[in-house]
Amino acid sequence: MSRRAAEDEIRRGRVLVNGTPAEIGQKIDPDNDVVKYNGERVGGGVRKVYIMLNKPVGVVTTMSDERGRTCVADLVGGVGVRVYPIGRLDVMSEGLLLLTNDGELSNRLTHPKYHKPKVYHVKISGELEPEKAQALTRPFNIDGYITKPADISVISMDKDETTLEMTLFEGRNRQIRKMCEQLGLHIKTLRRIAIGEVKLGNLAPGKWRHLTRTQVESLWR
Repeated sequence: MSRRAAEDEIRRGRVLVNGTPAEIGQKIDPDNDVVKYNGERVGGGVRKVYIMLNKPVGVVTTMSDERGRTCVADLVGGVGVRVYPIGRLDVMSEGLLLLTNDGELSNRLTHPKYHKPKVYHVKISGELEPEKAQALTRPFNIDGYITKPADISVISMDKDETTLEMTLFEGRNRQIRKMCEQLGLHIKTLRRIAIGEVKLGNLAPGKWRHLTRTQVESLWR
């Protein structure tokens, strides 16, 4: 109905929020508040849930595993609804993983047109040679596909190991590992710390939390 017609229905007391007559201009949380019109729920259905998980090394990004390994579903059982990972982190990688029951957002974020930049901290054995550091910023041929250039910066470096911050602008399978393999670089740890404007922060390994409304909105932009 039109906004004016809806306001008339509210004035007549036909719209309830959590069992109480609504007021003109009242704000609601559509994820948690129950709105009824003439006794029937408006919207309804399963509420949309968006969470971030700090996936530890050794956990597989699946909802079940035939080999009995710990999977991400085992870590998010307390969410209250069944959520699914958006994209993947390989079993030996750790860090930020997004999960949701919003299929529309999941499909959008995994579509090449809408990929968000993903930021990783990567520890490599030994001191990184300048020519190899430069090579990491160039396109790679991975499984017959030419990748987009990556952004690379050195966080720290000594004779034993180099820590890099790497930003990818697409989501090829195991892209960083395959890039490093082609250059003869050995990865010690690989940790994703951000997807777009959503940052892992100080969330402990194996723990999860709900995204803020601002973070969810940033993923839609």
